[in-house]
Amino acid sequence: MFRRQRPESAQETGLTTAQAAVLAHLRGFFAGHRVDVREPPDDRVLERIPGFRIAAVRRGPVFGRRVYVSLGCRDAVRTEEHGLEFVLVAPDDSERHLLWLTMAAYYHANPDDLGFRLDLGHTVPIGEPWSPGSPCDHLLVSLPYPFGRELEACAWEGGHARLLWLLPITEAERDLATAEGLEALEQRFDDAALEYWDPGRASVV
Repeated sequence: MFRRQRPESAQETGLTTAQAAVLAHLRGFFAGHRVDVREPPDDRVLERIPGFRIAAVRRGPVFGRRVYVSLGCRDAVRTEEHGLEFVLVAPDDSERHLLWLTMAAYYHANPDDLGFRLDLGHTVPIGEPWSPGSPCDHLLVSLPYPFGRELEACAWEGGHARLLWLLPITEAERDLATAEGLEALEQRFDDAALEYWDPGRASVV
């Protein structure tokens, strides 16, 4: 039930200053990749993040997998001129990955009185496998380790966005992070040489 996408030029019409800056940042970082702008697969996110879009980075010389990045979270939820956007690495070009990114953005932009904002170390349940057959059914908000600080920090005149990684994890991994902290889980990932891009990877817990 995903809508047919409009031409790229139409998708980029009306982007805010922050959205355009993040998009330019992505095109600079992923030089040699095609970066498209897409609409969210669920319109409900537009109630909380008007004009929300997703940048879809195709495989290329910098990174050999699909990457999806939110465009609009920083506009909807920010402290002064600082806010977050979210990055999801995907094993394929299924539009279900756009749905997970949209879901995370929707949660992040909950009304203030609900007191919920995503940040480093938080997790989001997605209610089903990340990809068919995957044991991963949660997203962990993490530093964008596959890309480094260069991707994480996006600044422009009058504003700044921090790009954080949505890493698919298992329920057991979520439980470990809750009980022992993010650092303990990340140590398990390091010890296991985590193949984060593999939907069928085994849980490290």
